[in-house]
Amino acid sequence: MAWNEPNGGKGDKDPWGNRKDQGPPDLDEAFRKLQNSLSGMFRGKGSTGEGSGGGGAKLISAKIISIAGAGLLLLYFVMGVYQVDQQERGVVLRFGKAQEAIILPGLHWNPPLIDRVLIENVTQVRSRPHDSEMLTEDENIVKVKITVQYVISDVRKYKLQVRDPDESLYQATESAIRHVVGSTEMHEVLTEGRAALGEEVRIRTQRYMDAYGTGIQVTTINIDETAPPDAVRAAFDDVIRAREDEVRVRNEADAYANQIVPEARGEAQRYLEEAQGYKQRVMSESTGEAERFNKLYTEYRLAPEVTRDRMYIDMMEAVMSNSTKVMIDVEGGNNILYLPLDKIMQRPQDSNEIVNPRIRRSSNSVNLPPNTRRDRR
Repeated sequence: MAWNEPNGGKGDKDPWGNRKDQGPPDLDEAFRKLQNSLSGMFRGKGSTGEGSGGGGAKLISAKIISIAGAGLLLLYFVMGVYQVDQQERGVVLRFGKAQEAIILPGLHWNPPLIDRVLIENVTQVRSRPHDSEMLTEDENIVKVKITVQYVISDVRKYKLQVRDPDESLYQATESAIRHVVGSTEMHEVLTEGRAALGEEVRIRTQRYMDAYGTGIQVTTINIDETAPPDAVRAAFDDVIRAREDEVRVRNEADAYANQIVPEARGEAQRYLEEAQGYKQRVMSESTGEAERFNKLYTEYRLAPEVTRDRMYIDMMEAVMSNSTKVMIDVEGGNNILYLPLDKIMQRPQDSNEIVNPRIRRSSNSVNLPPNTRRDRR
């Protein structure tokens, strides 16, 4: 049967009590019964009186409110405790306004819902890759891949000054590298100018970051790759290899020059010293000859005949010492006297015989006529 139909002829009953009408349930009576039940649980006995039930309900409500308030206060305190690591720094926003003090490493407390703490790692080196194609000064297309490494130098500026500082860094790097590559020729970008390119991009990017107030410190710009477009890469590789060969050959030539030039200079110095020695020797010989001639002239003035004979003998000795055969014209006929000096010199010498270096005596020797020396003179 229905829930509100009569029960055994004893009257109408419904879940809200013994009521004969079919109106809505009495909410006040239901709430009063709930209070009486809770009061009985806390005091150990039930209370059906209306006045005593109201006083117990007030007492219970006060205790519950006190406990709940203490719990909420403890929870509020616990929620405000936080720790900042050694690598981190923080900035406090109180009702949305940034405070001057920077939160240093350690254990801190700030009132929740009033203060908001923004914490960031300021020692971590962060990296951001960048890849783009651009025109060089000589109107060639080059592809450049770089990696930007940076740290946070000012946490306040990084968190509050710019909406997206990392995106600002990307845009600043794009602008800086296009400016630098656009003012550089392609062979410098591809070969020896890469280190200078990276440093110039870093300086220009840092200038942009300081102007924007991002609180970012750019530490390094690494040039990972600089290459021409894929369609013409083979031709550019040939050009680069040719330049490398040029550098290699130039280095080999420099090494060869460094080896040859000192040797040539040493050889030239040796020739100079030999020429200087020859000069000194010739001058000394000339001086000696002049001195000897002066002394000989003095002796000639004292004894002309003897001196003239002696000069003749010395001259013949000098001439004969370089000749192997001598032809002598003999007076009184057409005969010519032949002296084979080379054959005479080859004959064994007698150990007891004293040989005069000017005249060698032998069985074949020929005596000169007594007037030969005078005629020759």
